[in-house]
Amino acid sequence: MTSLVTSADATACPPSAYWEQRARRFAVEGEGLAAVCSYGMPAFYNKAIHLAQQLALEPWLQLPAGTKVLDVGCGVGRWSRRLAARGAQVTGVDLSPTMISEARRRAALGGVAQHCRFLVQDLAVLDAGEAFDVVLGVTVLQHILDAQALRNAVQRMAAHLTVGGTLIMLEAAPNCADDSCDSPIFRARPRSAYLRLFADCGLHLRAITGVDPAPFRHWLLPYLPQLTQPLRTAALALATALSVPIEVPFGRRAVEQSWHAVFILQLDGG
Repeated sequence: MTSLVTSADATACPPSAYWEQRARRFAVEGEGLAAVCSYGMPAFYNKAIHLAQQLALEPWLQLPAGTKVLDVGCGVGRWSRRLAARGAQVTGVDLSPTMISEARRRAALGGVAQHCRFLVQDLAVLDAGEAFDVVLGVTVLQHILDAQALRNAVQRMAAHLTVGGTLIMLEAAPNCADDSCDSPIFRARPRSAYLRLFADCGLHLRAITGVDPAPFRHWLLPYLPQLTQPLRTAALALATALSVPIEVPFGRRAVEQSWHAVFILQLDGG
């Protein structure tokens, strides 16, 4: 869920340009996971990430048909399509025009285009034109490094909730500060920082669950650039193989040990 990038990949351009470049390189490949999960990683690694996210989110995505969902940072629309196939009416927004174009294409191929609309939007100034029962964001806030833009993004998401609506966020949020995997486009903020921000924006925490209690991949990531390609692939394969058997049975329950967390929030008074 983190991204392995070098300074040259990201610091030379603003976030909108970075994500557009990444979308143009990877959005049409396979399931598009290299565009939205971990850049520069083997396919098996990103598939493991997607599986962990899916297992963590599934209890919260059992939504009645007709539920209005806003999928922020939707990328190629993997969650939008999943919810649309269950009868939800989904609006997906993303900073990258190429991501949005690919999300539309994949929704049409999947036969769910009638349940989806996709908009190019900056989350910090989000305006989708209506309110939603559910706002969903998967590894989005961790890529907003500017503090004011981050606060604006949370406020705009909250402003798009209906009365009693639910905000679901999956983010890198370790219990203790850990900058070992930080990059020019990613920050693993302490969980407490997110909880303070949500509270400041009038959001009440209903529940919090874990995602990935096995630390093996996160321990390994800072050392990968020092390894040769064969050693890197072998190390990633081992770390992934060791992680999955732990994440499958224990991921949602091991909240304190998980590096990522799922936050379930409502507006105060909702």
